[in-house]
Amino acid sequence: MCLAIPGKIVEISGDNAESALVDVAGVRRKIDLGLLQDDRPVPGDWVLIHVGFAMSKISEGDALDQMNTLRALGEIDGAMQEVQGYGLEEIDDVEISDAEIDDAEVNDAEVN
Repeated sequence: MCLAIPGKIVEISGDNAESALVDVAGVRRKIDLGLLQDDRPVPGDWVLIHVGFAMSKISEGDALDQMNTLRALGEIDGAMQEVQGYGLEEIDDVEISDAEIDDAEVNDAEVN
């Protein structure tokens, strides 16, 4: 099954406008924004991601619906494996504040 996974844009790369840091259920990865030339996302926007590429911008409500759908289909583990297996650079040195961790836990609880 082809999975499109929602992620929230955290920041756009300063040296490459086609690269962004995205948060997917607490996992942060770099993704490619090259397919969204006509509707560039900005930090705070939600996007649907497939194999490391942002495919389209979506609303936060649609992102939550997509995560719920993946859970209902039993595909959430596969989705998270896809995120972790993009082959793009994983962000290990990003400092995450306690507030962001609390936020992620609240958001994850809303999705469950």
